[in-house]
Amino acid sequence: MRRPLARFWTHCCLALGLGLMGNAWAAHAYAQFGDIRYPAGFTHFAYVNPAAPKGGEISLVPPTRQSNFDKYNPFTLKGSAPPSMLGMMFDTLLVGNMDEPTTAYGLLASDIQVAADRMSVTFQIHPQARFHNGDPVLAADVRHSFERLTSKQAAPQYRTYFGEVKGATVLAERSIRFDFVRPNSELPLIVGSLPVFSQKWGLEGNTHKPLDQMVMDIPIASGPYRIGRVQFGKDITYEQDPAYWARDLNVRKGQFNFDRITYKIYKDPTAQLEAFKAGEFDYMQSFIAREWARAFTGRAFERGDLIKAELQHGNAGDFQGFLFNTRRDKFQDVRVRQAIALAMDFEWLNRQLFYNAYSRVRGYFVASDFEAKGRPGPDELALLTPLRAKLPAAVFDQEVPQPPQTALDPASGHTLRDHLRQARDLLQAAGWTYRDGALRNGKGQAFSIEFLDSSGSMGRVVTPFAKNLEKLGIQVQYKVIDFALLQKRMDVFDFDIVSNRTVGSEAPGTELLERYGSRSADVEGSGNVIGLKDPAVDALLDKVVSASSRPELVTSLRALDRVLRHGHFVVPHWYGAVHRVSWRAKAFARPADLPRFYQPEKLVTTVWWSPTATSAPGSTPATAAQPAKKAP
Repeated sequence: MRRPLARFWTHCCLALGLGLMGNAWAAHAYAQFGDIRYPAGFTHFAYVNPAAPKGGEISLVPPTRQSNFDKYNPFTLKGSAPPSMLGMMFDTLLVGNMDEPTTAYGLLASDIQVAADRMSVTFQIHPQARFHNGDPVLAADVRHSFERLTSKQAAPQYRTYFGEVKGATVLAERSIRFDFVRPNSELPLIVGSLPVFSQKWGLEGNTHKPLDQMVMDIPIASGPYRIGRVQFGKDITYEQDPAYWARDLNVRKGQFNFDRITYKIYKDPTAQLEAFKAGEFDYMQSFIAREWARAFTGRAFERGDLIKAELQHGNAGDFQGFLFNTRRDKFQDVRVRQAIALAMDFEWLNRQLFYNAYSRVRGYFVASDFEAKGRPGPDELALLTPLRAKLPAAVFDQEVPQPPQTALDPASGHTLRDHLRQARDLLQAAGWTYRDGALRNGKGQAFSIEFLDSSGSMGRVVTPFAKNLEKLGIQVQYKVIDFALLQKRMDVFDFDIVSNRTVGSEAPGTELLERYGSRSADVEGSGNVIGLKDPAVDALLDKVVSASSRPELVTSLRALDRVLRHGHFVVPHWYGAVHRVSWRAKAFARPADLPRFYQPEKLVTTVWWSPTATSAPGSTPATAAQPAKKAP
């Protein structure tokens, strides 16, 4: 599963060498390290069709296995909000695009001003910006949104995400300044990603309801869609706001073209796929290689009624794996975690289950500039050496750990038997020995592991993995539970091992504090699933968020990746090089070119359109016969 609120979108780079200049700077966009592609007054992003018509509808399913929703507030910890509500309903001060992973442009903000000392940023609110109720978006609404999201009533991810922002000051009716704890070229992007909502949301008389008690109150936001028809807990339709204030703004031109976007929720993945074939919804993405190869078949595909395509992209690889809950005593010894990882035979899984469709996840920033390789070079050593007393010697003396590779022939490499022998020795060194029919510690307690899953799709992976673990004397239980219950158990850290996926990023930054920082380890609902508390990791995270150039960011992330991999906190999974998607033929049209960095659901809901609405020059029908060009 994928953790919510991991990041609101990709972050952006500082143009014209900001941070190396002594003067204040203001512009229509903000970049963290490099140049801004689109000049002031640009008309639209290159990958959209500015003449795409508005109209029609699309039905789809959430990309995660969400099984229900029970509230309309996406900002609190308890409960589940409808899928994609943030992107559909809430405009932000800045907005990114799918070609520049580190650049953002003004949306609610018509001007961005960064102080010369980089200790604050000031936004001018667009005079045309309006909420769904017709009220203007004012600086007071922005401050109100910030204060509510950083309160204890909001999900804890927001307090971490905005943790280096001192506060917000209203300077004028449409002018607001955010002050920072320290200079950080990413912070203008952080506050630029703030979802803005009206002060009137949750207002009863002259009193605001506590945010965590705003459950069924319909949000008053300013985005392109409002809530339409709802079958509560089952499906939700977002209806395009005909008076959307930014409809013709350059950063929205050619986007959000459907009149209605419906998300349908199915508790059973098999029922979901059969419903797609039967025409109950129009688009879905496949994350399972066997399902893609064997289940996305049949007459509808043979007739061409359904299109099946593998879309190229330039994204960094997703990070996915079985994550250990190191809050549990049995997982605190690194040798135990390494031993368990040795029992998973990825090569067998890839041959027998995955149709050789995947590559192994190697680290936390796989297939990106930030992936550590070999031994640390001089640039990494400059960061790691001051931390030598807090790090294992292997970080300096050995190459970065790679996942074990299993060979069929002993002459060509280590076999599974070799790996299990190594795992047995590691467990014995950590105080776990086989006796009385189980692997036991010095107190006689048997080693057991519970794998939690919300969809059942991991069962075919856990089963052979469990058989290998049982050869070591480890007792394994695989339990499938409802998504909401799994989320709740993760929020309170009541689990042994869970499968988790984090979408790859071309500019990792502040969100890593919430994912790996000590301060979030004991905060219920945080993204620190592992429970990591490591002063060396904290020091490297500090280097990541304070990087003032792209090379500094790359070096600090490689050092972080190296240290995390030496900790063996996960059993790495796999990643794919393409997006596997399917949609109903003749239902959609799309631009001929794909952007470079994108997630397919967002691409479909923001850039595609209905060809039956009106004709649209420069379009390409979304069919397999005319596939989009490969992303650069």
